[in-house]
Amino acid sequence: MRYSTVAILLHWTIAAAILAQLAIGLWMVRAIRFAGSQAVAFHAYQWHKSLGLMILVLSLLRLCWRLANPPPPLPTTMTNLQRKAARVIHGLFYVLTLGMPLVGWLMVSASPLGLPTMVFGLFEWPHITWLAGLGGGVEAAFKAAHRSMGYALIGLLTLHVAAALKHHLTDRDDVLARMLPLVRQGWQTVSRSAGQ
Repeated sequence: MRYSTVAILLHWTIAAAILAQLAIGLWMVRAIRFAGSQAVAFHAYQWHKSLGLMILVLSLLRLCWRLANPPPPLPTTMTNLQRKAARVIHGLFYVLTLGMPLVGWLMVSASPLGLPTMVFGLFEWPHITWLAGLGGGVEAAFKAAHRSMGYALIGLLTLHVAAALKHHLTDRDDVLARMLPLVRQGWQTVSRSAGQ
């Protein structure tokens, strides 16, 4: 049994946006320090903020979809510890995909620079204006939290991908195939060929 088409589409769209976010984020915080790359870095910051807001909206949609459409059951071969770990990891993904954009919004709102957030160049996202008057320490705290969450997300993604590959290549169950229907068909074809 696989995830619904909507769940699969949301999963991979959010995953692609997160990978882009991490790459842009790691690059831009260094590039903004150098005169030769500051102009490009400023545009990267706008894209980073836009993608973050998109991830926030898509993650809210995904959470609503998941609450209304429970995921397929985990394989019966999984231990209780594996099942609990899977639930914790998925819960942490929701915490980070919802929390990081919110903390980013708080950080930008608290910045004394007051730079606007233009969502994909189409419209301006409002700031929480009263945060700007709280001083640079508040912005620094949000920035530290945002950065820590980013590194936590990198670790969580690594663990998630490793677990999916373990299920597919070692356990040979359908955990990965539920999110990639074509993998299931390919795996069954390979399994049938190997059995002949």
